[in-house]
Amino acid sequence: MASKAIPSSILVLRIVTLLALVASVVVLVTDHFTLQDSTQQHFQDIHAYRFVLATAAIGAAYTLIQLPFDIYYACAQKRLIRHGCMPEFDFYADKLVSLVLASGVGAGFGVGFEFKRVLDDLFLLLLALGEDPVSLDEEQSKDNAFFNRANIATGVLLVGAICMAVISVLSSINRTSNSGFFG
Repeated sequence: MASKAIPSSILVLRIVTLLALVASVVVLVTDHFTLQDSTQQHFQDIHAYRFVLATAAIGAAYTLIQLPFDIYYACAQKRLIRHGCMPEFDFYADKLVSLVLASGVGAGFGVGFEFKRVLDDLFLLLLALGEDPVSLDEEQSKDNAFFNRANIATGVLLVGAICMAVISVLSSINRTSNSGFFG
Protein backbone atom coordinates (compact mmCIF):
# COMPACT_ATOMS: atom_id res chain seq x y z
CA MET A 1 0.00 0.00 0.00
CA ALA A 2 1.33 3.43 -0.93
CA SER A 3 1.79 6.00 1.76
CA LYS A 4 -1.07 8.40 2.39
CA ALA A 5 0.98 11.26 0.96
CA ILE A 6 0.89 9.95 -2.63
CA PRO A 7 -2.91 9.63 -2.99
CA SER A 8 -3.41 12.97 -1.24
CA SER A 9 -0.83 14.65 -3.47
CA ILE A 10 -2.41 13.18 -6.58
CA LEU A 11 -5.82 14.45 -5.48
CA VAL A 12 -4.56 17.99 -4.82
CA LEU A 13 -2.67 18.06 -8.11
CA ARG A 14 -5.70 16.81 -10.03
CA ILE A 15 -7.80 19.61 -8.56
CA VAL A 16 -5.14 22.20 -9.48
CA THR A 17 -4.90 20.65 -12.95
CA LEU A 18 -8.66 20.84 -13.45
CA LEU A 19 -8.78 24.47 -12.31
CA ALA A 20 -5.89 25.41 -14.61
CA LEU A 21 -7.41 23.66 -17.62
CA VAL A 22 -10.84 25.20 -17.10
CA ALA A 23 -9.26 28.64 -16.63
CA SER A 24 -7.28 28.14 -19.85
CA VAL A 25 -10.45 27.28 -21.76
CA VAL A 26 -12.31 30.29 -20.35
CA VAL A 27 -9.51 32.74 -21.17
CA LEU A 28 -9.10 31.34 -24.68
CA VAL A 29 -12.81 31.24 -25.51
CA THR A 30 -13.26 34.87 -24.46
CA ASP A 31 -10.31 36.02 -26.59
CA HIS A 32 -11.49 38.15 -29.52
CA PHE A 33 -11.38 41.67 -30.93
CA THR A 34 -12.94 43.78 -33.66
CA LEU A 35 -10.91 45.37 -36.44
CA GLN A 36 -11.61 48.87 -37.78
CA ASP A 37 -13.62 47.42 -40.68
CA SER A 38 -15.91 45.62 -38.14
CA THR A 39 -14.32 42.25 -38.84
CA GLN A 40 -14.34 40.01 -35.77
CA GLN A 41 -11.17 38.08 -34.92
CA HIS A 42 -11.74 35.07 -32.64
CA PHE A 43 -9.39 32.45 -31.23
CA GLN A 44 -10.96 29.77 -33.45
CA ASP A 45 -9.80 31.65 -36.56
CA ILE A 46 -6.31 30.33 -35.80
CA HIS A 47 -6.13 26.53 -36.05
CA ALA A 48 -3.42 26.14 -33.43
CA TYR A 49 -5.65 27.83 -30.84
CA ARG A 50 -8.40 25.34 -31.68
CA PHE A 51 -5.85 22.64 -30.89
CA VAL A 52 -4.97 24.37 -27.60
CA LEU A 53 -8.67 24.44 -26.70
CA ALA A 54 -9.10 20.77 -27.65
CA THR A 55 -6.13 19.66 -25.56
CA ALA A 56 -7.36 21.64 -22.56
CA ALA A 57 -10.87 20.21 -22.94
CA ILE A 58 -9.56 16.64 -23.26
CA GLY A 59 -7.35 17.12 -20.21
CA ALA A 60 -10.20 18.64 -18.20
CA ALA A 61 -12.58 15.81 -19.15
CA TYR A 62 -10.01 13.17 -18.20
CA THR A 63 -9.24 14.93 -14.91
CA LEU A 64 -12.94 15.26 -14.11
CA ILE A 65 -13.44 11.54 -14.72
CA GLN A 66 -10.45 10.65 -12.53
CA LEU A 67 -11.44 12.93 -9.64
CA PRO A 68 -14.03 10.65 -7.92
CA PHE A 69 -11.58 7.73 -8.03
CA ASP A 70 -8.84 9.87 -6.52
CA ILE A 71 -11.13 11.26 -3.81
CA TYR A 72 -12.09 7.74 -2.78
CA TYR A 73 -8.48 6.54 -2.90
CA ALA A 74 -7.23 9.49 -0.83
CA CYS A 75 -9.97 9.08 1.79
CA ALA A 76 -10.29 5.29 2.03
CA GLN A 77 -6.66 4.42 1.19
CA LYS A 78 -7.90 1.71 -1.17
CA ARG A 79 -8.96 1.66 -4.79
CA LEU A 80 -12.58 1.92 -5.84
CA ILE A 81 -11.87 -0.56 -8.65
CA ARG A 82 -9.63 -3.32 -7.36
CA HIS A 83 -7.78 -6.17 -9.10
CA GLY A 84 -4.78 -3.94 -9.85
CA CYS A 85 -6.06 -2.44 -13.09
CA MET A 86 -6.47 1.14 -11.80
CA PRO A 87 -2.77 1.76 -11.04
CA GLU A 88 -1.94 0.38 -14.47
CA PHE A 89 -4.58 2.56 -16.16
CA ASP A 90 -3.46 5.64 -14.23
CA PHE A 91 0.14 4.98 -15.19
CA TYR A 92 -0.50 4.96 -18.94
CA ALA A 93 -3.39 7.45 -19.12
CA ASP A 94 -1.64 10.09 -16.99
CA LYS A 95 1.42 9.89 -19.22
CA LEU A 96 -0.68 10.16 -22.38
CA VAL A 97 -2.70 13.13 -21.13
CA SER A 98 0.42 14.96 -19.92
CA LEU A 99 1.92 14.58 -23.40
CA VAL A 100 -1.30 15.80 -25.05
CA LEU A 101 -1.32 18.86 -22.79
CA ALA A 102 2.36 19.53 -23.50
CA SER A 103 1.68 19.42 -27.25
CA GLY A 104 -1.09 21.99 -26.78
CA VAL A 105 1.32 24.24 -24.89
CA GLY A 106 3.89 23.94 -27.67
CA ALA A 107 1.35 24.77 -30.35
CA GLY A 108 -0.09 27.72 -28.44
CA PHE A 109 3.22 29.34 -27.58
CA GLY A 110 4.70 28.62 -30.99
CA VAL A 111 1.89 30.31 -32.88
CA GLY A 112 1.37 33.11 -30.36
CA PHE A 113 4.93 34.33 -30.25
CA GLU A 114 5.58 33.81 -33.96
CA PHE A 115 2.41 35.65 -35.07
CA LYS A 116 3.19 38.53 -32.72
CA ARG A 117 6.68 38.86 -34.18
CA VAL A 118 5.43 38.70 -37.78
CA LEU A 119 2.64 41.22 -37.13
CA ASP A 120 5.03 43.62 -35.38
CA ASP A 121 7.29 43.46 -38.44
CA LEU A 122 4.27 44.01 -40.70
CA PHE A 123 3.16 47.07 -38.75
CA LEU A 124 6.67 48.53 -38.98
CA LEU A 125 6.64 47.95 -42.74
CA LEU A 126 3.22 49.58 -43.13
CA LEU A 127 4.39 52.53 -41.06
CA ALA A 128 7.46 52.88 -43.30
CA LEU A 129 5.18 52.82 -46.34
CA GLY A 130 3.25 55.82 -45.01
CA GLU A 131 0.17 54.31 -43.37
CA ASP A 132 -1.60 56.36 -40.69
CA PRO A 133 0.38 55.85 -37.45
CA VAL A 134 -2.67 56.39 -35.20
CA SER A 135 -4.79 53.67 -36.84
CA LEU A 136 -1.79 51.34 -37.03
CA ASP A 137 -1.10 51.80 -33.32
CA GLU A 138 -4.73 51.01 -32.54
CA GLU A 139 -4.70 47.85 -34.68
CA GLN A 140 -1.33 46.77 -33.30
CA SER A 141 -2.61 47.27 -29.77
CA LYS A 142 -5.64 45.07 -30.49
CA ASP A 143 -3.48 42.38 -32.10
CA ASN A 144 -1.02 42.42 -29.20
CA ALA A 145 -3.83 42.16 -26.65
CA PHE A 146 -5.35 39.24 -28.59
CA PHE A 147 -2.08 37.29 -28.73
CA ASN A 148 -1.13 38.22 -25.16
CA ARG A 149 -4.43 36.82 -23.93
CA ALA A 150 -3.93 33.65 -25.98
CA ASN A 151 -0.41 33.34 -24.52
CA ILE A 152 -1.86 33.74 -21.02
CA ALA A 153 -4.33 30.93 -21.77
CA THR A 154 -1.45 28.81 -23.02
CA GLY A 155 0.60 29.64 -19.91
CA VAL A 156 -2.25 28.50 -17.69
CA LEU A 157 -2.42 25.34 -19.81
CA LEU A 158 1.31 24.92 -19.08
CA VAL A 159 0.53 24.93 -15.35
CA GLY A 160 -1.98 22.14 -15.97
CA ALA A 161 0.53 20.20 -18.07
CA ILE A 162 3.20 20.47 -15.36
CA CYS A 163 0.74 19.31 -12.70
CA MET A 164 -0.28 16.39 -14.91
CA ALA A 165 3.38 15.49 -15.47
CA VAL A 166 3.93 15.41 -11.70
CA ILE A 167 0.79 13.27 -11.34
CA SER A 168 2.29 11.00 -13.98
CA VAL A 169 5.44 10.55 -11.90
CA LEU A 170 3.38 9.91 -8.77
CA SER A 171 1.24 7.35 -10.60
CA SER A 172 4.47 5.62 -11.64
CA ILE A 173 5.51 5.42 -7.99
CA ASN A 174 2.02 4.30 -7.06
CA ARG A 175 2.06 1.61 -9.75
CA THR A 176 5.31 0.14 -8.52
CA SER A 177 4.26 0.30 -4.86
CA ASN A 178 1.09 -1.64 -5.73
CA SER A 179 1.91 -4.80 -7.59
CA GLY A 180 -0.04 -3.53 -10.61
CA PHE A 181 -1.90 -5.49 -13.23
CA PHE A 182 1.02 -7.62 -14.38
CA GLY A 183 2.78 -7.95 -11.03
